[in-house]
Amino acid sequence: MILVAQAQQGGGLSMIIMMVVLIAVFYFLMIVPEKKRKKKAQEMRDSIEVGDKIVTIGGMVGKVVHVTGDKLTFETGEDRVRIEITKWAVSSNEGKGANKETSDSEESLGN
Repeated sequence: MILVAQAQQGGGLSMIIMMVVLIAVFYFLMIVPEKKRKKKAQEMRDSIEVGDKIVTIGGMVGKVVHVTGDKLTFETGEDRVRIEITKWAVSSNEGKGANKETSDSEESLGN
């Protein structure tokens, strides 16, 4: 009878250990990488400067002309339409050198 009680307690302990291991694996495989992605996206949004070429989450592309706090204004193309958005709506920042790099690569392809 005592052996049966000890076996049941050991089974319960191993079950608790397995649950803790499962939660730890879940944390390191799911939560930590997501935090890193959010931190990297926030750093990208905080580093936006006037003259940067950006793409919004809606797919609009333009050049930043004004940055204040958590908002920015950008121009879309030749017609110079200005749109004001919040920084969290920026999907990617291609930087100031993006236009120069693409024109250089197009020239090298043409030669």
